[in-house]
Amino acid sequence: QVQLVESGGGLVQAGGSLKLSCAASGRTFSNYAMGWFRQAPGKERESVAYISWSGGNTYYIDSVKGRFTISRDNAKNTVYLQMNSLKPQDTAVYYCAAAKGRYYRGPSDFDSWGQGTQVTVSS
Repeated sequence: QVQLVESGGGLVQAGGSLKLSCAASGRTFSNYAMGWFRQAPGKERESVAYISWSGGNTYYIDSVKGRFTISRDNAKNTVYLQMNSLKPQDTAVYYCAAAKGRYYRGPSDFDSWGQGTQVTVSS
């Protein structure tokens, strides 16, 4: 089992930036892929970005490509989500998640979740 703790959320104006962090513990961090998900009020949770165990493979949903960057530091057991050019539609609770293995194929590969951090983008 993996324990995950997110931080870095907050209130930002449209066009601004935030960097989310997620600290992991409980399993060897470099043994699993990581992901960021988000859930807006009244909407289903959606994938945002994934990163493989080494950082060599990444995935982004179309709406964040070119604006968000996922990265990881295996020495610090931490995954990051740098969010630039934020839009009001990015407002959501953001969750990090750990996959079952070193690579990802889709949302069902993730089985450990953090408690979430709120990101609010004002217009």
